[in-house]
Amino acid sequence: MQLKLSPAEEQLMEIIWSKKRIFMKEILLSYPEPKPAASTVATLLKRIQVKGYVDFKLYGNSREYFPLIKKNKYFKGKMKEMVNNFFGGSDVAFASFFAEESKMNKQELEDLKALIERKIRDK
Repeated sequence: MQLKLSPAEEQLMEIIWSKKRIFMKEILLSYPEPKPAASTVATLLKRIQVKGYVDFKLYGNSREYFPLIKKNKYFKGKMKEMVNNFFGGSDVAFASFFAEESKMNKQELEDLKALIERKIRDK
């Protein structure tokens, strides 16, 4: 598994994941205000490249960045880490906590129930 991303690196990855392929100028425009300095973004890009999350294709002096890891794969790893750290690795404990503490309305709970029932049937 790749090294963890800092919150700033995750924010940058969100931009890259949303665009699929993106140049530095577009990255800078994609940030909300207050926008980070170009040098800060360049440093973050270098760090996430070293960690194996992105790569780039060179067009003259411009680099087009693209993700090397899919967002859902990264998120799955983050969720597994959270379940391990906070719920002793128990998916059932996590699901119980989520069901009890979430603010889902009745319809959303019914939708979740239907999803679980489909998963049970598929097994």
